[in-house]
Amino acid sequence: MFNKILIANRGEIACRIARTARQMGIATVAVYSEADAEALHVRAANEAVPIGPAPSAQSYLKIERIIEACRETGAEAVHPGYGFLSENAGFATALAEAGIVFIGPPPAAIAAMGDKIQSKKLAHEAGVSTVPGHLEVVPDADGAVRIARDIGYPVMIKASAGGGGKGMRIARSDAETRDGFRAAASEARSSFADDRVFIEKYIEHPRHIEIQILGDGFGNIVHLGERECSIQRRHQKVIEEAPSPFLDAETRETMGRQAVALARAVGYRSAGTVEFIVDQQRHFYFLEMNTRLQVEHPITELVTGLDLVELMICIAAGERLPFAQPDLRLSGWAIEARIYAEDPARNFLPSIGRLVRFRPPGGDGLRLDTGVFEGAEISLYYDPMMAKLVGHGPDRDTALLRLRQALDGFAMAGVQNNIAFLAAVLARPRFRAGDLSTNFIAEEFPGGFAPPAEQVEADRVILIAAGLAHRRMREHETAIAGKLAGARAEIEERVIVLLDGRPHMVAVGAEDGGYRVEIDGESHAAGTDWRPGQPLLHALVDEHAATVQIERLPSSAWRLVHGGVIRRAQVLSPRAAELLALMPHKQAPDTSRLLLSPMPGLLAAIHVDEGQEVKTGEPLAIVEAMKMENVLSAERDGRIARIRARPGDSLAADQVILEFE
Repeated sequence: MFNKILIANRGEIACRIARTARQMGIATVAVYSEADAEALHVRAANEAVPIGPAPSAQSYLKIERIIEACRETGAEAVHPGYGFLSENAGFATALAEAGIVFIGPPPAAIAAMGDKIQSKKLAHEAGVSTVPGHLEVVPDADGAVRIARDIGYPVMIKASAGGGGKGMRIARSDAETRDGFRAAASEARSSFADDRVFIEKYIEHPRHIEIQILGDGFGNIVHLGERECSIQRRHQKVIEEAPSPFLDAETRETMGRQAVALARAVGYRSAGTVEFIVDQQRHFYFLEMNTRLQVEHPITELVTGLDLVELMICIAAGERLPFAQPDLRLSGWAIEARIYAEDPARNFLPSIGRLVRFRPPGGDGLRLDTGVFEGAEISLYYDPMMAKLVGHGPDRDTALLRLRQALDGFAMAGVQNNIAFLAAVLARPRFRAGDLSTNFIAEEFPGGFAPPAEQVEADRVILIAAGLAHRRMREHETAIAGKLAGARAEIEERVIVLLDGRPHMVAVGAEDGGYRVEIDGESHAAGTDWRPGQPLLHALVDEHAATVQIERLPSSAWRLVHGGVIRRAQVLSPRAAELLALMPHKQAPDTSRLLLSPMPGLLAAIHVDEGQEVKTGEPLAIVEAMKMENVLSAERDGRIARIRARPGDSLAADQVILEFE
């Protein structure tokens, strides 16, 4: 066994690998860029080595610097985590030439499966079901259109070296194919230094289901069941679960058998994942093989009782798998939610800044993998994922309930995050029924993520929380000592709560050590020990526990979040509410003549000049943030009056890029 390993990664996965290594008695070495000098993964390791500037191309992707760090520290092996160099065959080869063990598959297997075109050919030869498509490199946009017409729309344009949702576009027309080819090739070039793309048939309303495999150096290969990864946005997984609520035993066994056959065909060793798309009739097709540890590996660990990182290290050290396929049993259910620094209300644009509050929930059936802490800086240079929160239990309903309650109780501030959006996804009846597809988010949130226009189930709890918070605040104020003689401080029981502007009569009175809350004629017994300033209001409502995230706003208002619903609640006396209704509404400033940066990022390109006429939908600029390209297009016809930023500029959110006449 190794005495010391280097972790060639950052963030939550570096912390997670360090945790297992520590349990195994193995010393760890962290590497870090200038932006990560104070990062959690640096603190989690026994040693840490700086490897370069903040951009990953100058640090985490520098093979020679990683090898130098191994030599400096005496690390005998390297665990690459996921992303960065984890699926780089050249990296694995360079380590071998330096006498350092790569904790992962052989370079030949990485190369074979990392090339999406070659991998599909190998899968077909191994007897694995594959999607119809053109398994050759597409030369240019015109060639892409010809191929797409031959296959038949819709098609998927994919980077050959791609992964993580990058370098992928769906096209339903010739115009979309041309644009998609250019965008996919450009994104692939910046993310993988490889702009080759191919095209295949896009399966409508598919599920994304993957099989976890594990192989040792003695020819033993097993599968550890499946993970359902259908809840995606921009081809990036958001929520995963194991097992899938869709598969039957026969399909599961067939998929597992084919995944093992593919792994055997390439001489696979270590942990890997074979991904499939599955149609509504449970026909499945090979998508790709990830020759690394997956982001979502915790849910497999929870239903199998295995530590995949430990097994990867043991296999790399030359040990045999300690079990065979008949020994493996799945038990329980696990659902994982990826927590990102992004703003769902602004089309999920990345958010950067300092985490002034980061207080994850605890409790039975919960697991948190994270690489951040309260006070950490969220940088624009790396992937915006901050943590993975997993709920698990004996069945799907229990796992789902635990995860939903945990999301309600996850207090975070300083950067925008997707916690409320995740809770909203889990609250959808379709999700609870297991009726999933990769189109789920687009279909369930067609206008993006916003507070529901109508009153929903969560609003009852939010209204009760608003009434309780106001009551507790008034009790706190009236209990202040040192008031002037004769000062009266009455606590009004009846108030008007404006929930996103809609009035509700709420009465809160003391009763049996708790409160009696009446809302629009309905009566509820409620209790809470919340105090002003606390970010979470825990309440017992009619003997049911509920947690509401709460933030004080000006004008006697609160920002309340529960069950994926975000509301602004303004609490007023009936007379104040009556007068407020007579006040004129402030008009928002007119920004229709401005192109604003929707996020902090780097202005990568400007496609227009001053004085140029543009048409609706025409690309104007590209802003890069957190490894993704965001194309900003004209929302109307017009003429460019003035360009106020230049390529290479660092932009703040809402910074003006150009003006129209």
